Amino acid sequence: MAWIDALFTRMVELGASDLHMSSKTQPQFRLHGDIVPISECAVIEPDQMAQILREIAPEEAWKEFEQNNDLDFAYYLPGVARFRVNFFKDNRGPGAVFRQIPEEILTCEQLNLPPAVRELCFLSKGLVVVTGPTGSGKSTTLAAMIDHINKQRSDHILTIEDPIEFVHKDHKCLINQREVGNHTASFKRALKAALREDPDIILVGEMRDLETIEIAIETAETGHLVFGTLHTTTAASTVDRIIDQFPADRQSQIRTMLSSSLKGVVAQTLCKKQGGGRVAALEVLLVNSAVSSLIREGKTHQIVSSMQMGGKAGMRLLNDSLAQLVKDGIVAPEEAYIKAVDKGGYLSAIQAAGVRWDASMLGSDGGGHSAPAPAPAPAAAPQPQQYQQAQPQAPAAPLPAAGDQAVPPSPVADPFEQFKKGRG
Repeated sequence: MAWIDALFTRMVELGASDLHMSSKTQPQFRLHGDIVPISECAVIEPDQMAQILREIAPEEAWKEFEQNNDLDFAYYLPGVARFRVNFFKDNRGPGAVFRQIPEEILTCEQLNLPPAVRELCFLSKGLVVVTGPTGSGKSTTLAAMIDHINKQRSDHILTIEDPIEFVHKDHKCLINQREVGNHTASFKRALKAALREDPDIILVGEMRDLETIEIAIETAETGHLVFGTLHTTTAASTVDRIIDQFPADRQSQIRTMLSSSLKGVVAQTLCKKQGGGRVAALEVLLVNSAVSSLIREGKTHQIVSSMQMGGKAGMRLLNDSLAQLVKDGIVAPEEAYIKAVDKGGYLSAIQAAGVRWDASMLGSDGGGHSAPAPAPAPAAAPQPQQYQQAQPQAPAAPLPAAGDQAVPPSPVADPFEQFKKGRG
């Protein structure tokens, strides 16, 4: 058992989403959106951090890390969870971030995805994009949608990921999952090959470059249902982001292709729930004939107006979702205000929802970011100190043994003397 496995186990027990490991500091969890230091763990020096990380990295992957100074892979701890891993080096030394990927895939019902989003799972062709900032739950939403398809349809699903996160079992569908680096050289290469693999549905883990986006659009046009992700904050900006990836002389052609192939955009952001936990606020764009015309004619600035008029069809703006969460008492008004992209629109939305809240309770730091005033608002989201009783324990085992040939000799382990006391 690797030294870090004890932290992974505690991470799952607490429901933390991420484990942050940086040299010259204590390990820290992201718990309900907050960074919480693991007080029982000692500061980890750079040479000790290298030893901890090397213990769980495949040999070839570790060589890649030493050469490139960053690395992505997945780590599986049987009976606990899978973890998406990123190794990096910074001014302190080696470090890593581990994202928990639960073994159980949450369903659309558990995530409370609206009916309009579930209906996107029954399209026969087209492009569906799930967007949001890093750590906003895009992978969880996509996994739930693929799982919904897997249980409702009889199709061939092909996923292309870096790395594979949620592992799907065959239910009514045949699912093949390919990992960039292990099973294919790149997203674009796998997408080109996909057309000869007879898929009905293709999941592209990240549409990160022009060629991948172009092939995804062309694949959607050839009669396949394609799901992909982008790092944009709103549905309208997603359309602009896709088009702006292309040279100016090709944008007219891409607008025409996108107007016919794009079927929906789900933009989401995670908010802290009152009482602990997090919930996603969703913005949903469904591409009907009116939106399609706006994309084709380059009038994407009018998409928001079409979304406002498309409420009955299932469209919704992010501010409307935030206002509903505030009205239901799930999210505090100040938390929703911070997450809102259009601050003025958010204030109008909560006012229309019958919520009375004074934005002057927040003070500006001069950089456009608002921070809570010293006086706490009613029912504010829990602060990190409230989790003190649930703090993780330091691993009982010391660092990997110095005699292990798979790792370098153990550095001075004085900071970890406390861990040795727990050994049998």
